[in-house]
Amino acid sequence: MTAVAIAGAVILGLLLAELRVSQIHERWLIEQGAVRPPGDPYVALAILYPLAFLAMIAEGIWRARHSGGVADGPNWFVSGVLLFVAGKAIKYWAVHTLGPRWTFKVFVLPGRPLATEGPYRYLEHPNYVGLVGELVGAAMMCGAPVTGVVGFLAFGQALWRRIRFESGILDRVRTDGK
Repeated sequence: MTAVAIAGAVILGLLLAELRVSQIHERWLIEQGAVRPPGDPYVALAILYPLAFLAMIAEGIWRARHSGGVADGPNWFVSGVLLFVAGKAIKYWAVHTLGPRWTFKVFVLPGRPLATEGPYRYLEHPNYVGLVGELVGAAMMCGAPVTGVVGFLAFGQALWRRIRFESGILDRVRTDGK
């Protein structure tokens, strides 16, 4: 139970730190004249992302209290930590590449070219690849097979809508320049 509680505290601490960075960047983008395109499914993501982690942490703590865990087989906690860290590394590479243009919300900064360096050389949405690694890794390290799957499917549906929305915005910026 202690490992799950510590992992949960780290996960929630990182979420709060990322929220703060996003808010700082959002203010900077607005000062630079950035605009938010209408139709962003941000609210669903803003609810489901932290809720999925909270549910996984709660399930993990409950399972740790009510079962002896798995005696044989793979070490799900260590594997989950490794996947979570890999997901964060990809995400933070994307955040570093975008700099102050990275936020939780979609903004368009007129006159600025799209990112083509860092992980954006290889993927259009590397941040979201990192998010998937975070969610699956958290489910593994918390020992949360039920809320991990349910949270991943719910968040995944909202994330799919977000990727389609954002890809449309990126296509418009590529063709229209705004």
